[in-house]
Amino acid sequence: MSTNKKSVSTAQRKEKAVLVLVSFENKQDTKMQIDELKSLAQATNLEVVGTVMQNKDKPDPAFLIGAGKLGEVKELVNDENADLVIFDNELTGSKIKNLEEQLNVRVIDRSMLILDIFARRAKTNEGKMQAELAQLKYALPRLSSLQGTQGRFGAGVGMRGPGETKLELRRRVIEKDIKDKEKQLEKLNKNRELARNKRNNSPKKQVAIVGYTNSGKSTLMNTITKADILAKNMLFATLDTTTRSVYLAPKKEILLVDTVGFVSKLPHEFIEAFSATLEEAVYADVILHVIDASNPLYKEQEQVAKKVLKDLGVKNKPIIKVYNKIDKVPNFDKTPAKNNVYVSALNNEGIDELKEKIIKVI
Repeated sequence: MSTNKKSVSTAQRKEKAVLVLVSFENKQDTKMQIDELKSLAQATNLEVVGTVMQNKDKPDPAFLIGAGKLGEVKELVNDENADLVIFDNELTGSKIKNLEEQLNVRVIDRSMLILDIFARRAKTNEGKMQAELAQLKYALPRLSSLQGTQGRFGAGVGMRGPGETKLELRRRVIEKDIKDKEKQLEKLNKNRELARNKRNNSPKKQVAIVGYTNSGKSTLMNTITKADILAKNMLFATLDTTTRSVYLAPKKEILLVDTVGFVSKLPHEFIEAFSATLEEAVYADVILHVIDASNPLYKEQEQVAKKVLKDLGVKNKPIIKVYNKIDKVPNFDKTPAKNNVYVSALNNEGIDELKEKIIKVI
């Protein structure tokens, strides 16, 4: 009996979350947004116990969501014994505070959730520093609300990672810490630039793998390079850039670079902090845009990735569209196109054709 008690006491209970999306645009794809928010929540080991959506002409000045729907959220929180509420919309510090007072649980937004994932998944010192910098910059204007949250509800999802202890400090200390980290990252960026220049002088062409998060980029990297890079069916499983030398054919060797995945509505602080990592796509000779063909919303995800590339300043680059996971969709439309390839990175299907396509392009 004592053994059973021990197993129960040490079992870790998943935090329960209610998701909220308020749409102010008729054209907004609410299904894609709420499905993606659910995947992000699950990537942090949360149990999603309910979702609430509302179409609204303009945001409520105090709560963003309307009074009726707010009551619905509160009822759901109480019925499901939820630990937190996650808004797909970006929230100001005052709105977080107002919502928490009404709902009596922790409230975070999509950006805080994404930054939490990055803060806890980064492996290298640079990745950790980038994640903490983004987290602190986002937290700074919301500091008073976040400090109150920690006191009332404890630190959980949206509050964890390298930056959590800094939230307890004074604003002036955080501002200094941000400047210090920016200087450190600037030095690392210069080192990265030197390494990039060295690669540019190499006869090997650089090929960058980009795409929506969870599209199978790391699996493709593993298959092509026969490496052993972490590849999971999870959003943002890989954060740190990986470069491998790949032999494609006689006298045809390339440098293949894996990059962090894209997602819709990326926080500005993320783009800024991870700019050096994402710039690998800017300096590449060829880009492999990996698309999850099995995802019903693959076309929307494809457009998001294209927008991020445009925002990064990627232009006049040869781009090969790699439609991945076709083993899951045997009836996928494989209309021949100049720079389209259809593969299953997991099953090694279409990889030889992809290699041939890369050789032709470079």
